[in-house]
Amino acid sequence: MVSVITPAFNAARFVRQTLDSARAQTFTDFELLVADDGSTDETAAIVHAYTQRDARIRLIRRSHQGVCAARNAAITEARGQLLALLDSDDVWFPEYLAEQVEIMRRRPDVAVLSANAINLGGALDGQTLFAWSRRSRLRKVSLQTLVRAEDSMSILVLMRREVVDAIGAFDVTLPRSEDYDLWLRAARAGFRIAVNAKPLGLYRRRPDSNSADEVRMLHAITTALFKLRERCSDTEIQLLVDRQVARLARRALLVTARTALLQGDRAQLQTQFTALAETTGLMRYRVAGWLTNRAPGAVWWAYQCKQKLQQLRKHGAAIGYRGTTTGWQIAATPNEQEQLNL
Repeated sequence: MVSVITPAFNAARFVRQTLDSARAQTFTDFELLVADDGSTDETAAIVHAYTQRDARIRLIRRSHQGVCAARNAAITEARGQLLALLDSDDVWFPEYLAEQVEIMRRRPDVAVLSANAINLGGALDGQTLFAWSRRSRLRKVSLQTLVRAEDSMSILVLMRREVVDAIGAFDVTLPRSEDYDLWLRAARAGFRIAVNAKPLGLYRRRPDSNSADEVRMLHAITTALFKLRERCSDTEIQLLVDRQVARLARRALLVTARTALLQGDRAQLQTQFTALAETTGLMRYRVAGWLTNRAPGAVWWAYQCKQKLQQLRKHGAAIGYRGTTTGWQIAATPNEQEQLNL
């Protein structure tokens, strides 16, 4: 029924946990294809040992060509009606496949089904990717939604084989945001996309991952949006893309300004504030640029105050999770319902 697609490159630290989570699935009609992308650590040896214990696991060894090529190689070998994406450092809860497959069975109109997940590591450790209300489990994700918010869905995806048969697999020319590009293409082709808001896995955040460099990631998202605009004649979508690209450009300037502030690079910080003032027309960036030259301590103080306020806001809205002997349970704040309503 399901082919699990797992690209792996130097994933020896995490791949055991990933494979164990797949083997622990209550739904068992699957094959697991691990495409080792030229790893130089023990990844291939670890996966090979698993293939000796579980005939459902297959190892595909190849030279290092990137995550897109690795995923595509596994998809080419896949025999399942459904394709499930499981990265080599992520973890499924035991009911992941059972619940997602059942939704696909009940909803033949849904072609791509993402799932909610809990952040593992990083500043958001223990928090869900998306707000979750038991009253509203399945959320439609339109092309407009994807353009407005690139993080509308997670990489924990189950999709019908006909999606890649119709639009192709991952674009190997994109070193980042290749999954976002695929969702954009699927939505534009008319395939219905949905997200199961129930957390069904752990999404690992680590500093050496592809998504760690925020500015490069923002540029990669922009590239995917430009690609969509070139191929889409819908005026509404084109306008949405233009607005989103402008927003991402401002966000990249802010990230670069933050980095300059943290590194004490006053010249670079003033350059970014000047660019932000010209781009947005907002007086606060002109004032920030003026203060950078004359009272840099004030800029640092303002940044620290903003960080404290954001931390307090997140603390009030957070839906935390705690590990137990039987799995993961919600540790919600008293105003959970208010925070979960979108």
